[in-house]
Order: sequence, then structure tokens, then C-alpha cells
Amino acid sequence: MAAAAPLWQPQEEGLREICSLLDAHISPNSDQARIWHQLQHYSQFPDFNNYLVFLLARGEGKSFEVRQAAGLLLKNNLRATFSSMPPTSQQYIKSELLPCIGATNKAIRSTVGTVISVLFQIVRVAGWIELFQALHQCLDSNDLDHMEGAMDAIYKICEDVPEELDVDVPGLSERPINIFMPRLLQFFQSTHASLRKLALGCINQYIVVMPAALYMSMDQYLQGLFNLAKDPSVDVRKLVCSAWVQLIEVRPSILEPHLKNVTELMLQANKDSDDEVALEACEFWSAYCDVSMPPEGLREFLPRLIPTLLSNMVYADDDESLTDAEEDESFPDRDQDLKPRFHASRLHGSETGEDDDDDDAVNVWNLRKCSAAGLDVLSNVYGDSILPTLMPLIQQNLARTDDDAWKEREAAVLSIGAIAEGCITGLYPHLPQIVAFLIPLLDDKFPLIRSITCWTLSRYSKFIVQSLEHPNGREQFDKIILGLLRRILDTNKRVQEAACSAFATLEEESAEELVPHLGIILQHLMCAYGKYQRRNLRILYDALGTLADAVGAELNQVKYLDIFMPPLITKWQQLANSDKDLFALLECFTSIAQALGPGFSQFAEPVFQRCINLIQSQQLAKVDPAAAGALYDKEFIVCALDLLSGLAEGLGAGIESLVAQSSLRDLLLQCCMDEAADVRQSALALLGDLSRVCPIHLHPRLQEFLNVAAKQLNPQCVKDAVSVANNACWAIGELAIKIGKEISPVVITVVSCLVPILKSPEGLNKSLVENSAITLGRLSWVCPDIVAPHMDHFMQAWCNALCMIRDDFEKEDAFHGLCAMVAANPTGAVGSLAYICQACASWKEIKSEGLHNEVCQILNGYKQMLGAGGWEQCISTLEPAVVQRLGRYGV
Repeated sequence: MAAAAPLWQPQEEGLREICSLLDAHISPNSDQARIWHQLQHYSQFPDFNNYLVFLLARGEGKSFEVRQAAGLLLKNNLRATFSSMPPTSQQYIKSELLPCIGATNKAIRSTVGTVISVLFQIVRVAGWIELFQALHQCLDSNDLDHMEGAMDAIYKICEDVPEELDVDVPGLSERPINIFMPRLLQFFQSTHASLRKLALGCINQYIVVMPAALYMSMDQYLQGLFNLAKDPSVDVRKLVCSAWVQLIEVRPSILEPHLKNVTELMLQANKDSDDEVALEACEFWSAYCDVSMPPEGLREFLPRLIPTLLSNMVYADDDESLTDAEEDESFPDRDQDLKPRFHASRLHGSETGEDDDDDDAVNVWNLRKCSAAGLDVLSNVYGDSILPTLMPLIQQNLARTDDDAWKEREAAVLSIGAIAEGCITGLYPHLPQIVAFLIPLLDDKFPLIRSITCWTLSRYSKFIVQSLEHPNGREQFDKIILGLLRRILDTNKRVQEAACSAFATLEEESAEELVPHLGIILQHLMCAYGKYQRRNLRILYDALGTLADAVGAELNQVKYLDIFMPPLITKWQQLANSDKDLFALLECFTSIAQALGPGFSQFAEPVFQRCINLIQSQQLAKVDPAAAGALYDKEFIVCALDLLSGLAEGLGAGIESLVAQSSLRDLLLQCCMDEAADVRQSALALLGDLSRVCPIHLHPRLQEFLNVAAKQLNPQCVKDAVSVANNACWAIGELAIKIGKEISPVVITVVSCLVPILKSPEGLNKSLVENSAITLGRLSWVCPDIVAPHMDHFMQAWCNALCMIRDDFEKEDAFHGLCAMVAANPTGAVGSLAYICQACASWKEIKSEGLHNEVCQILNGYKQMLGAGGWEQCISTLEPAVVQRLGRYGV
């Protein structure tokens, strides 16, 4: 019988070999690649994992490091192979782990807990009932090692799969969490900090899923949190704060009766001597405001909360920014300074998202930043009512001019920036004086004051530009421009970064107001270009690209081109095709190409060719990295596609000769079918741009392009990648106008995908809904005979969407489609006439005389068709303002 078979025993020699291999594995100087190969070789043996668990559980006499290494290797192997192991090995591993839950060595206990948690995720409760019996015995043992080991394993399970303990299991009288919950709450009163911490950590994992076991014990849990608020252990106090923050985020109703007491506790915790506890507490204020709790609940605390936030915004002595700020431009960038960058793929028709205002998002989230974010959120909720408390504190800190108080001055400038949005009304009358006060701080002796002043001024960009009409407004604007340009050439890297980012923000607001300063701006940016290191170069490219977006064709003058194009072209030629520093340069060129328009044509050929080469080499790298000489990175393809779109937009039909001599068509079709959504998104944007300027070159593979684009509009694709669907929809519309009836094979497929989008626009990207309405109109315009028979399915939803679109040529195209369809099937649209009237009334003015006449014809045709009574009945359902606007069409 199987049960009589002796338990597995290791071979001495095998044990020795594996030990020496693990010894080498943890030694810093060993040949890791060779060891990895040997480990892979050993893992072919069916009982290799038995050796590992034996070493972890029974490796007395072996070093704890080797035993731990065996455990971590076992954990990884179990993830990959446990399910396919022989049942005897599975059983052996489970049985060896359980006696070690309470191992005397803490590192071994912790490793066992980790392995148990991974194994539990594979077999779940029903597959390892003995685990719960063992955990129970350990918790009841009164032996600290056993209790701590069991709690550690339970905590790791709760952290990874909390919902798995809240299930009914055959063979257990209760759900595991119902059995553990009373015990966990009991441990809140334990004399051992480790048990209090683990118990609290376990229960906190259940706040979001909220099983009945916790809900029924809520009063006891909350009382426990109140009791632990002043716990001597920092870890426990941190978890208490974290619990209150989670509760207010996901279960605010539970806190409402206790809100006053909780807020008082959080205010005290926000001043905790330990920064991490204070940081955890500080998250409470933003969370409170985000869940739209009644603002009155917090108002009485503001006079005490605001000074706390302000004092926590002062740099801590150990803040890493203080050391960073000492680095001038002669310090080389370290690799870790180069934060990963994310290029936003081209999206047609939507406003770009807000930029993150954080001046150094690469750095760690800390109490200072959290406090500033809290102040920002409070200012947005309570507005000007916080100013009487806040402004005297700011003024008091700014008045301290001695060198020792520079951190307090810096925090005051940060707080002026933090409240820029929320308190703008109250600050408005004083802004000229505030800005005048900030300008000299751009030249402060302390670099971090210079950098925060750049950021704070950028937060008031809108006001600074609006003030150009006021007395002294232009003089102040000029001073800010020159001040920021001086700081762009600062010797301190941190200040360079802040100044460049601030200048880009100001550029977005200023647009054509920058034109008189273009020469001096370009000279400063190019001077910085000669001295910046890699990280700040990326931000400089952004400032240059934003400048091009802001001033457009004004850049297209020889005197300006001579300043900035030669250095950019030189850099463009220096960078290899696999150099990631190309990304920011490609983005910068995209903006420049769009701004210069036909003026870019003198630079276009090498830029176009480089983009084609980049796409080709990356597509090769995908299948054969060795042949390509580089690892695949889709971002090169995305940036290259977007630059080609910029060229198409800038050069217009001038791009045609470049496309004709290249393999772009076939490469583009491949990219439109790529598995990566952002590659498809940019490829479809380029498809739309090429449709506008040189559709002839798409012709040989036209039906393939149409089928691929139509596929992106099926409901699942819209759900999975809404931005891809958006661009596909727009590209189909652009193609429709250019190729006319040739689009007919895909019309019904596309219309059947657009109708659900128009009928259920809730929660969908606004841009997708608008593009769907426009494309449906364009298809109706070129193929009214195909679309008109189906109009009763979508006319009302379509007209609603048309009302939302601003007046422009795309809306004109859509209305040409509306008129063509109604002309083809007038009776089919009678039931939706009120909606058609609303859509027609949504125009401020139809610029095209031809379209205006078509709309007049349609409406007057219906008026005659229905007769006076029927028309009056239709009109009576409309708002008076709509009826008034219809007067323009002579009805």
C-alpha cells in the first residue's frame, strides 16, 4: 500500500552539491550565469524541490543564508511547476513546511511564510486543510515564535489573496476568516508589538473587500484602532493611520459617526515625531476631500490643520533633494536620474490630458509633497476661506530673510504655488504684488528657492498672460520671460529642470505673445542645448516643441531657423537608431514640422527616411534582435509614426514624393495590425493623415487598410483600446471623403459598430463619440443609398451627438451626410424630425453657403410634407431658443 512507503530521504551527495551551488548563488562574486544554468539543469530532476524544502526545513548545520536561498528558489519553482509535480512530492513539500511555521530563526520563519503563501495561492483552502489546523495550533500555542510565524503566513495570504479566506470549504465548520477574525482582534491587545502589527496588517487588507466577519466586528475593530493610536511602535501607528485613510476612501459611511474623533487623531498623527507616520496621516486630508464628505466636518479643524501642513512642507534635513540640489551642471547624470519616459501616442480629435505639475516626479513621495498636495486639495474645496489662516503664516515665513530660514521661505513659495488654483479668486486682487515679489526670488542665492519660484510662477501662467492688458502687465510679463530664461541657463541642474518645465507651461498660455521675444528665447534655449546633460535635454526638447506649437508658422523665418535647426540636425545625426534619447528629439521634430509647415521641406527627406529606417529596424528586432543589432522597443515605432504624421500635417501634399519612393505603405499596414495598442493607435492616426494628403499611395492595399481599421471598432476592441478605436474611426472617415464609393464594402460593418457607440455614449471617450458621429456622416455623404435604409436605428442618437460638436469643416461633412441621407429616404426620418431640428439649430453659423442651402431645403421640405398642423406639432416639442435659431433656415 502507498501509505506504507517510507517518506522521501535525500541522498547525501545530492544535498552537498545543491548546498555548494546555493552557496555560490548567494556569493556576490560568483559567475551568476553559470550557476543559473546549473540550477536549470538540477530542476530537471523530479525530486529537486524535495531537496530544497528539506534544506529549508531541516537544514540544521547549514547557514541560514543557504537555507533561505533554498526557500526562495523553491517559491519560484512552485509557482511554475507545483501543479505538474507527482502527488507524493506535493504531499512531501506541504508536510515539511508546516512544522517550520514556528522556526526559531526569524529569517527562516519569514521565508516559510512566503513559500506557504505562494503554495496556498495554487491549492487554495480546500487543497490544504491541514495548513489551517497547523496555523490554529500555532496561534493557540502561546509560544511567540509559533504565534509570530503563523501570523506572518496569514498576513502574506491576506496580502496576496484576501478573498480566498472568505469562502465556504467542505470539511471546515466556518469560513477561515470567521475563525481568524476574533483571534486577530484579540492580538490588538498583545504585549508583543510584532503581533499587534501583523494582526492590524491582516485586518487592514479586508477593508476593501469587507467580509461579513469584519463588518460584524466593526465596532470592536474601530475601538481597537482608537486604542492603538498612541502605540509605542511606529509600525503600528503607521498601520492605524493607513486604516483610517482606507476606511474614509472606501467606507466613509462607517466613519461618519466617529468623524470628529478620527479627525482629531489624524491631526495629532500628522505631527508625529516619525515622518512616515505623519505621511500616512497626511494622506487623510486628500482622501477626505476626494470622497466628497461634507466639507463642514473638516472646517473647524482648518485653523490647526493648515499650520501643520505648512510646517511639514519645509524640507526635512534628510530629504534627498537637498543633496541633489548641490549638484551643478558639471556633475554627470547617473543612469537612475533618467526616469523612464512615456510617449503619449497620437490621438486624433481629443484635448491632451493635463500635465502633471510635479516638478520632480522622479523623486520619492514624501511628507513635504503630500502636505503640499493636501493644501492644494483643501484650497480647491474650501477656496478663499483658508486664506485668513494661511496668508499670515506665508508672510511670516517670507519675512525671515536670514540664511538659516531659507527652508521656511522655500515652503512659503511652495504654498503660494499649491493654492494657485483653489484660491485664485481671493488672491486675484493681490496677484500683481505677489508676482512682483516672486520675480526677484528667481535670482535667490539658494538653488531650491530659485527652482520652486519657477514652478510657482508657472502655476500663475494664465493670470500672467491675462494681465498683459493691465498697466505694468506687459513689463511684468517681459521680466518673467527674461527671469525664466536666465534660470534655464542656471549652473544648477535642478533649477535648469524647473525653469525649463515652467517656461513650457508659460509658452502654452502665451502663444503669439511670445513672438516679439522669439529671437532671445531661441538663443537661450540653444545656449542651454549646448550645455545640458541628458536628463535635462529631454525637458529642453519639450520646451522647444511647446514653443513651436505655441507660435506656429512664425518660426518659419530664416533668422530663427538658423538659430535652432543646425544644432538639432547635428544631434539627430549623432544619435544611433537604438538610442532612447531619440524619443524626445522625435517628439520635438514632430512639433517643429507641424509649426513650420511647408517650411520644413528643406529638412524633410533625411527625417522621413530616418523614420522609415527606425520602423524597419524595430520590426526586424522584434523577430531577430541579433540581426537588427538592437532589442525591440515599440516606443521607437510609435515616435517615428507620430513624426511621420507631423510631416504629413506640416508638408501636406508635399510629402507625396517621399511616400512614393518609400516602403511606408506596407510598413504602415503591418503597424496597423500590431499587437501593441499604442503602435496601432499611432499607425491609424498616420493612416488618417495620409488619407488627407496622398490617398493615391494607399490605393494598392486600400481594402486591407479598411478591413483592419473596421476591425478596431468592434465592441470588444472599443472596450480594450478606446484610443485605437477613436483613431480608426477618424481614419475611415478621412478615407471615405477621398475615395468615395470605393469605401462601400465596409460601410455596413462600420455603421453597425458606430451605432452602439452613439446610442450608449455614457462613460466613453468624448472624442470617440464625436468622431463616430462625423464618420457616420461622411459615410452617409458618399454612400447615402447604403446607409439611408437603416437610419431609423440611429438617427436620434446621431443627432444628439452632432449637437455636441463644435462648428468646423468636419461637422460640415457630417451634415452633408445628414442631408444626403434624408434626401434619399425622407419618410424614414420623419419620426426623428425634432432631433434633426435640434441638430440643425446647434450651429452658430454654417460658413458653407451650399450646405446652408441644403439644410434650408430639407427643413422646408418637411414643413411642406407635414402641412401647417404637423409642422406646428413638431415645433411645439422644442425649446424656444431652438425654434428661434431655426428661423435662420427660413422655417
